[in-house]
Amino acid sequence: MAKHLLSGFAYGLSLCMISWVVGILGGALLQKTSYFEKLSHLNFIPSKAVNSVLGIEQFKWIVKNSFFRFLNQSIRMEGKRTDWVSVRHQMTIAEINHLIGFLFVAAAAWYQSFNVSLVFGLGMIIPNVMLNAYPSLLQQENKRRIDQHLSRQQLH
Repeated sequence: MAKHLLSGFAYGLSLCMISWVVGILGGALLQKTSYFEKLSHLNFIPSKAVNSVLGIEQFKWIVKNSFFRFLNQSIRMEGKRTDWVSVRHQMTIAEINHLIGFLFVAAAAWYQSFNVSLVFGLGMIIPNVMLNAYPSLLQQENKRRIDQHLSRQQLH
């Protein structure tokens, strides 16, 4: 059982790297459709309390203080000169790309749960949650904060 869990974890980890490319390609195709605008307002977990329980703040700290902060250079805050609308758009792209990647790995995990074993499939889900679901949830949290900032700016 532990062998299947570790093998599934390793397979899921490698598939997550591939899923980032799949997500980028899928996201690029979606940007050209009317669905992109609808997807730009996703909000799976609107509650700050639930995000806190899930550890989104801790995940944000890991992203900000590790090599992950160098991965998406198009999302940059430059103090007062920051174009928040552009940053939000880039976050939406990253969020949708991670969601596509998550669905890609989840489908493979579902298949492998029947093909290899349930434990193997569950092992695949662990890195998928950390490398695709959490980044997407973090982008949603950040977009909510940007939306609040933009609405305050419009009031002034």
